[in-house]
Amino acid sequence: MVYHSSFVDEEGIRKACGCALFPLKTHIKGPAPAAEQGAEDIVDEAITFFRANVFFKNFDVQSSADKLLVYLTLYINVALKRLEGCRTLAEGTKAIINLGLEAVPVPGEPGFPFPGLFSPPKSNKEAELLRNYLKQIREETSGRLLRRTYRINGMPNKWWLAFAKRTFMDMTIPPPPR
Repeated sequence: MVYHSSFVDEEGIRKACGCALFPLKTHIKGPAPAAEQGAEDIVDEAITFFRANVFFKNFDVQSSADKLLVYLTLYINVALKRLEGCRTLAEGTKAIINLGLEAVPVPGEPGFPFPGLFSPPKSNKEAELLRNYLKQIREETSGRLLRRTYRINGMPNKWWLAFAKRTFMDMTIPPPPR
């Protein structure tokens, strides 16, 4: 059974393109509101549910939080594929930084992985708001994922990197540029 997001109460949450802009526990600048440091946020939830949800070919989206969970699950899958050949934390960090420097497409642009999941932006301002939020949440996810995929001694955690071989919702991911 697919794990759905527990962030279903969207009252007072700002949206862009049908995506709720949930608060994040982060030091990275961006449009996301600050979350309480002790509470779980959507990034924690996506990382926690990743190893179970990655096995599913279908995902019944029940809320806009689920949309973000699906997006983050695919992003984690992409990040793990980039980390797959990295043997040290330093190599992994470099690979994740390069992933973070890539352009972040929004709905309606070529390269956006889920064309029907989010609605197209109504204005350039809304597109930039979502782009900045997705960039911020991707950077935060990358940092937290590095702490899970590499041990304290800097060696890879095979129990996490083994999931790089999985495909989420039968989506093919292009190989990393060399």
